[in-house]
Amino acid sequence: MERFAAAHGGQTGLSDTDRGLELRMDDGAVALLSPPWSDDGRPGRGQGPLERLESLASQERSMGLLLVRRGGYAVGLAVGGKLLAHKCGTKYVQSRTAAGGQSQHRFARRRGNQADALVVKAAGEAARIFSGQGSGGQAFEYLATGGDKSLVEAVLAESALKPYAARPRLAPLAVADPNAAVLQRAAADFCSVRIQVTDPA
Repeated sequence: MERFAAAHGGQTGLSDTDRGLELRMDDGAVALLSPPWSDDGRPGRGQGPLERLESLASQERSMGLLLVRRGGYAVGLAVGGKLLAHKCGTKYVQSRTAAGGQSQHRFARRRGNQADALVVKAAGEAARIFSGQGSGGQAFEYLATGGDKSLVEAVLAESALKPYAARPRLAPLAVADPNAAVLQRAAADFCSVRIQVTDPA
């Protein structure tokens, strides 16, 4: 906040909005700081809005993570941005081809079958991890997703994940090909304050 104000000639306003904390600068720039989750009856503590935002974001909340992209998946349970249990895997899904005629249809069927296999595998591992196997039965409050939106939704539509699909969701992340390092980074990023900057006109 201090760096942003210094770069834009000083701060002219600070307001607590429904979307987060809004900072307005002398040159017209605006920064919106949004907490990773709502207060859910557990608001942050502090004298000012910035202190309350920091306190809210620092609460150690739990989440089930599901990251899926063509060719790979990563699932995990995390509290306070730290993984308690996780599983990553790969399933090859063929890219689209420029071939025409029967070859195009054959490749499309193969690609569809490979994507289905990825969805089933990811859903099975997510159900195992989310149920608390290997993590002492740890439940979680939020569902945190990232990657290919259509594949994520396909995984969550599997019957094995029905008990978890309706959990409150955090804002999705754009992630690289899922692996253990990407999953660990995502667990921390989901707990971070999101900052949206609007430059002066």
